[in-house]
Amino acid sequence: MKAIVYRGPGDVVVTEVEKPKPAVGEVLLKISSNTICGTDLRIALGIKRKGVVAPRILGHEVAGEVVEMGDHVVGYEIGDKVGMSPTYSCGTCAECSEKRSHLCKNALVLGHQTDGGLAEFILIPAKAVSDGVLVSYKGDHDPVAVSLAEPLSCIIHGQKFLQITSADTVLVIGGGAIGLMHAKLAKLSGAATVILSEPLEFRRRLALDFGADIAVDPTTEDLSAIVLEETGGAGAQVVILCIGVPTLVNQALQLAANRGRVSMFAGFPVNQNAEIDSNLIHYKELSVVGSSNSTVPDYREAIRLIDTYQVETAKLVTHRFNLDQYLEAVEMMDHPSALKVAIIPE
Repeated sequence: MKAIVYRGPGDVVVTEVEKPKPAVGEVLLKISSNTICGTDLRIALGIKRKGVVAPRILGHEVAGEVVEMGDHVVGYEIGDKVGMSPTYSCGTCAECSEKRSHLCKNALVLGHQTDGGLAEFILIPAKAVSDGVLVSYKGDHDPVAVSLAEPLSCIIHGQKFLQITSADTVLVIGGGAIGLMHAKLAKLSGAATVILSEPLEFRRRLALDFGADIAVDPTTEDLSAIVLEETGGAGAQVVILCIGVPTLVNQALQLAANRGRVSMFAGFPVNQNAEIDSNLIHYKELSVVGSSNSTVPDYREAIRLIDTYQVETAKLVTHRFNLDQYLEAVEMMDHPSALKVAIIPE
């Protein structure tokens, strides 16, 4: 089969590899779509490692179809259309016992420690199958929509810390795919007003169609003045930072209301620490939270939201390529017209 193989930092090739055969408890998926995550790109460039040992087939934002199963697999049938929650845990450590399997230090990730979805097929190990990482969907969806259930599940997980209500103004900083899904989920959670800050015009237009009430260009408009005007001078009850730019951390804290909740959702570059004015947290009594990964229940909720068309994730995919066009796909990710880029094997 054809696959995109990471052989080391800066060394990623499209090549032929042996098609896997499922053993007892394992499932083989035919890949319908794999959207490219920025983390995968940083791994390929050697900027991040994530425990990846070469050679490795990358890719963890997967939609596929069950085509083969080993003995003793229950709950699935040949032909099932599924999405994939990529993390499976040891099940025995302290984190797992507290139902925090996404923080398990022994966890494995499909596309990191085992081969992922940037290929024609992916083998799901027996432990992952038994953990329920494959989630069936019923709707006649474009597979790219289901690929984005993975990042949507991370957003669902992250917003659990924020407890958004109908009394809240939510500020989302950054209008990439992650910021847009945060805006949509905040609105579904009942937020009174969602403000999204994003320099690119086409993303601001999409934001207004994706849950945001107000879309602000921070390069030409005064974001602080707009937030204060919309909140009667109080600031936003919830601020979600979706861009890994250290200089924006203090802005997020400044724009939060007293006793506001601030999510540092974005990952930040290694060795680029933010300088934080801790007095903003102290005197405003802010709650500052992080969020990492997601759980299988989060992923099931993401599939439900997509299956019921409450979050139309397919709208976020701007470009599609086949496996042979991987390098073109990577180049497109930095283009101003791109939002999410998908690899469609066929």
